[in-house]
Amino acid sequence: MEGIEPMDLLRSNLSRVRLPEPTNRIYKHECCVSFDTPKSEGGLFIDMNSFLAFGKDSVDWNYRKTGNPVYLHIKQTKKIVPEDGPLKKPTLLAIGVEGGFDNNEPEYDESYGIVVLPNYVTLPFPSVELPEKVRLAVDAIILNEGVEKKEQLAAWMADKKQVSAYAMNLQQIDNGVIVPPYSWKCAKCDKKDNLWLNLTDGMILCGRRNWDGSGGNNHAIEHYKETGYPLAIKLGTITADLEAADVFSYPEDDGVEDPLLAQHLQFFGIDFTSLQKTEMTTAERELDQNINFDWNRIQESGLEVEPIFGPGYTGLVNLGNSCYLAATMQVVFSTQSFCARYYMNQNLKMAFDMAPADPTVDLNMQLTKLAHGLLSGKYSVPVSEKDGSAAPKADAKQEGIPPRMFKSVIAASHPEFSTMRQQDALEFFLHFLDQVERSNSGKPELDPSRSFKFGVEERILCTSGKVAYNRRLDYILSLNIPLHEATNKEELEVFQRMKAEKISEGKEVCSEEIVRPRVPLEACLASFSAPEQIADFYSTALKAKTTAIKTAGLTSFPDYLVLHMRKFVMEAGWVPKKLDVYIDVPDVIDISHMRSKGLRPGEELLPEGVPEGEVQPSYLVADETIVSQLVSMGFNHHHCQKAAVNTLNAGVEEAMNWLLSHMDDPDIDAPISTGARGSEAPIDQSKVDTLIAFGFHEELARKALKASGGDIEKATDWIFNNPDASTSLDMDTSTSDNATPTTVDMELPDGGGRYRLFGIVSHIGTSTQCGHYVAHILKDGRWVIFNDNKVGASIDPPKDMGYLYFFERIKG
Repeated sequence: MEGIEPMDLLRSNLSRVRLPEPTNRIYKHECCVSFDTPKSEGGLFIDMNSFLAFGKDSVDWNYRKTGNPVYLHIKQTKKIVPEDGPLKKPTLLAIGVEGGFDNNEPEYDESYGIVVLPNYVTLPFPSVELPEKVRLAVDAIILNEGVEKKEQLAAWMADKKQVSAYAMNLQQIDNGVIVPPYSWKCAKCDKKDNLWLNLTDGMILCGRRNWDGSGGNNHAIEHYKETGYPLAIKLGTITADLEAADVFSYPEDDGVEDPLLAQHLQFFGIDFTSLQKTEMTTAERELDQNINFDWNRIQESGLEVEPIFGPGYTGLVNLGNSCYLAATMQVVFSTQSFCARYYMNQNLKMAFDMAPADPTVDLNMQLTKLAHGLLSGKYSVPVSEKDGSAAPKADAKQEGIPPRMFKSVIAASHPEFSTMRQQDALEFFLHFLDQVERSNSGKPELDPSRSFKFGVEERILCTSGKVAYNRRLDYILSLNIPLHEATNKEELEVFQRMKAEKISEGKEVCSEEIVRPRVPLEACLASFSAPEQIADFYSTALKAKTTAIKTAGLTSFPDYLVLHMRKFVMEAGWVPKKLDVYIDVPDVIDISHMRSKGLRPGEELLPEGVPEGEVQPSYLVADETIVSQLVSMGFNHHHCQKAAVNTLNAGVEEAMNWLLSHMDDPDIDAPISTGARGSEAPIDQSKVDTLIAFGFHEELARKALKASGGDIEKATDWIFNNPDASTSLDMDTSTSDNATPTTVDMELPDGGGRYRLFGIVSHIGTSTQCGHYVAHILKDGRWVIFNDNKVGASIDPPKDMGYLYFFERIKG
């Protein structure tokens, strides 16, 4: 094309230029195969046919793959602005969003040009000389907000308060109560703060007690349970701006809007126009409670943490409550298995060449992109170096990389992760490994998730003397925390007496005074293997229900062992509570004693069979014990059945967590899909083959598909959550010494039982659906804190406060 004028060259390629349509996804803020942006040195190139964006290193790969030659080049240059402006106070319990923490974004000037490949012939824009089609296409791209921001804005729509169903027809009792404008006190105790006015009878009562002992004494909610009076307003939040007042609906269990609030307040003589705000709203109190001891300890606030830069030390930008993802992925890409699969053994061009036409929806591409972003060191540089300014080392920080496209791909099969709400890091970790395993199906040698997988064997001994062995596969070892094994019982007793005295005096316990139980990790591991009684166990030998003893062990030891501490439990009344406890975790553990022994000499297996008179259904039926307990808590019966089925009857806690997370699902009231009861639907052999490729026996695969209505994902979950279904398949009854390992077990990584701690994911907050997650990782012989985009040398890693602990097997 040498000698052709630039404008003629562009006109000869007009057929490869498309005018964007409303349904087109336009990427203009980030390269789809790297983390280059318009701010990067080479800017960003937008393919004017596919509307995908590429950095300067990858745009040529796209040209060679697609033949698309025309690109809009966008380059952003930072504006010079004074740095002495006031900082905004956060008003949202979120990070990296408007109104949240750390939201001081610089401003940029933007320039454009038209580039034609392969020789990077450049034409200026805007220019009246450009063909009209090009001008219209570029204008449409520039005016478009871009997929990246559209998805983020759509997801980050904080739940707006709904008008209470009880507000418009609220009954108010004329009992002569006139509420004074000050000097309020709980009618049932001496609490003078955190007070709530019931809008039906005018009773002033204290709020709920928090998990750490602070807050109120639950008198307001107890009053609701006694009377059924639904609405209450927090005293101290009432001002002329009634919309900012904190109104709570007990039956709706949420903060609500009361359109008639002025009228309801005047009923009790409250002149809201004269009141000044004296109390924090619930949202503000949540913000305040998070700036506490745990928050500071886990984030190492107030300590001179030295920033670290370079390969393996790249931070992740918080997309709005995405710290659960950031903390988990930092630890994942500190493992040899994931580094090898997506970084050392696969470069970006390889992944792009293998990707479909839209690489933004390909998990392999986006994992490779994330791996290279985190591990290459390309994006781990001080902001001062990028700007060309000189900043003191102590103040140096990095921008980090935003994992938007990865989050979008991994959330495609789990809609909850696509929201901007906080999520459970454990749930995300398990979902992530499941997706990685699926994307590598048929290629187990490439699957890095297998380095976390291990076998669990449960031995059930019934009173007949016969045994049953159940096996399942898992990625995490979930441990109960036996508080009775605390090593500081004397200190705890002293603290409880002091706490009781303060509560009786109407005083609060300061966070500095709190004494937490200290439980050794060894005790948590021992509780996993300890004998457990199973009541109403049906013995196929006795043909009757009896009491059995269950013990558990591991059939294999993974390369990486993940311990999940069950800090979230159920109190009496099925109220979720977070255990305020420290776990003493050593740097090295040995779990060799936890290896299962299999079928022992002289043992006889229980015969197969089901209880007499019972017919096993061809689909999963909700456990009525779980359903009835949820219904007793006030939930809809059909919703409870759906929760039990979707958690595969794992238990009340699991079903309630599912229910709370899916109450707003559009199909929550839809009938439960069960398939035909009376007829055997044919099972798709291709789905059977897929499950066999995962390592399951054919008979078990067919059984699982039958139970799950032919859904492969549900069938896989059914296998993992119904280990008794594989008892007869997994065990070799003719073995007189040890049970023969299954094919699946033999393919799993295995080795010695000594492990070294290398990663901690800690959680701050009252539940996994709120608060903040931080990772601490042992790298190059020192502990490093990864707090979103902040990366630095850890001074005091919170080894006793972890939610997830990651151990690596010690070789040799």
